[in-house]
Amino acid sequence: MDSISPSPVGLDARKQAARDWFRQLRDDICAAFEAIEDAYDGPMAADRPAGRFERKPWDRTTDDGSPGGGGEMSVMKGRVFEKVGVNVSTVFGEFSPDFRGQIPGAEDDPRFWASGISLVAHLHNPHAPAAHMNTRMLATTRTWFGGGGDLNPALPINQDTADFHAAFKAACDAHDADYYPRFKAWADEYFFNKHRGEPRGVGGIFYDYLDSGDWQADFAFTQDVGRAFRDIYPALVRRRMDRPWSEAERDELLYHRGRYAEFNLVHDRGTLFGLKTGGNIEAILMSLPPMAKWP
Repeated sequence: MDSISPSPVGLDARKQAARDWFRQLRDDICAAFEAIEDAYDGPMAADRPAGRFERKPWDRTTDDGSPGGGGEMSVMKGRVFEKVGVNVSTVFGEFSPDFRGQIPGAEDDPRFWASGISLVAHLHNPHAPAAHMNTRMLATTRTWFGGGGDLNPALPINQDTADFHAAFKAACDAHDADYYPRFKAWADEYFFNKHRGEPRGVGGIFYDYLDSGDWQADFAFTQDVGRAFRDIYPALVRRRMDRPWSEAERDELLYHRGRYAEFNLVHDRGTLFGLKTGGNIEAILMSLPPMAKWP
């Protein structure tokens, strides 16, 4: 299944279509990552079994005790992926008074609905790049899409960077020639550790508040962003996963992860949104690496 029903009519139908797509994308990506685990023939192939995702549902309760949606975590710790999480969630309720002013359309009516997918992959091999991707739909008195993805190699390889960007550029260009330069620049600005004065990785795209006036076009673009990541990132992992590495390269990976963790705890808007809306703490902090180092 590569798409969801065309042109859903009405907000409820659109919410369901978006929710279904995020879950389908989750299933596609998890299957691709498990296939990588099966195909691995690198240094740890004889010592570790192929990894498999473990799924864990969670429910959200609002401050007054009423249901507020929930989600499902999918986490795998394998022989290629040291830790990878692919989470989906659909939550609803009211924004807190101190947060609603920061969200378009929630100033006078604090009710919201949000659904999305969030992925972070950390790999054993320093030559295989870590990555992040998320896409979401959010509805208040306004409705919009947001998301993107970026590549976070400890040891950057120019060809991998170029191919990752090319995949997102193709997805953007299929919808609007202005999208890629605009969303790449937004990613360069957003995925930046301001307290360190350095980028988090080698970039990608980032977009938010996407409401062109054509919901179906915005949804189709968001789907193509997900497909672009689903297709290019597993290909990059397969290129590098069997390469041997040195202890010095592994140390470089762990130091790089430390900077990644700093960004997610200090600057990441998704982390803030999850905490401010009473999300599942394990799911919110799924992005943190299993091991990291600081000087």
